[in-house]
Amino acid sequence: MGIHKEGYKILIFGFLILLVLNILVNILWPDKTLVRWAFLIWSLVVYIFILFFFRLPSRALDPDPCLVYAPADGKVVVIEETEEKEYFKDQRLQVSIFMSPFNMHSNRYPVSGSIKYVGYHPGHYKVAWHPKSSDLNERCTVVIETSNGKEILVRQIAGAVARRIVTYAKENQKVQQGDELGFIKFGSRVDIFLPLDTEIEIPILQQVKANKSVIAKI
Repeated sequence: MGIHKEGYKILIFGFLILLVLNILVNILWPDKTLVRWAFLIWSLVVYIFILFFFRLPSRALDPDPCLVYAPADGKVVVIEETEEKEYFKDQRLQVSIFMSPFNMHSNRYPVSGSIKYVGYHPGHYKVAWHPKSSDLNERCTVVIETSNGKEILVRQIAGAVARRIVTYAKENQKVQQGDELGFIKFGSRVDIFLPLDTEIEIPILQQVKANKSVIAKI
């Protein structure tokens, strides 16, 4: 278990801010031991939560061209046939995974292949489980073409709390199933759009883990 690089600055600045606040509390209320201890305990809880949020567990896998792994930790909130309007502009199978602030937030490539498209779109910050969040919220779309010619679309979507999407994908880049695609800070959602003939392997409301849970067969 490690700490994700996207959390380094937040952890450093968070520590300094909490340290200064605790010093101020000790200066302003030197005789109120209960207040000082209560604030110190609250500061530790906040800092431990930030550490927990930016955790980066080690999850290796053996790439399999026939399997689609979950790109994120969280709960499956959508499994449906729908029109994908940005890239494919046709009917696809959509699987959506909602990540709460308590989930690990590193996003992974569900398949191996070549990056065909990367598109970032600024937008709103509706709650991540809102039906229109896939089209209206800040988001980044990545399309991977597998070795057998299948195209898989992964979309990172900001939520009501998430304010920054980080995507490492570059067009024409070769990527390996299970490698890191990006990171979304503080609660969000990841959609994956699959060909209609894909066999879905998970039920709705299933809890899944990136690099561990198989969500489909292609």
